[in-house]
Amino acid sequence: MTRWEYITTPLLIHNTTAILNNWGSDGWELVQIVNGPEGGLVAYFKRPIASA
Repeated sequence: MTRWEYITTPLLIHNTTAILNNWGSDGWELVQIVNGPEGGLVAYFKRPIASA
């Protein structure tokens, strides 16, 4: 069974592509983008946890 780790990060409108590419290059998969509780956008990412 795959185990996952998760992270969230705010997205800055003027730099969205660079932010997404940065997380993607570290192995994070974008799951969803939602409106944050204080406005703005928040990205949710996941990636498999490496086996020990």
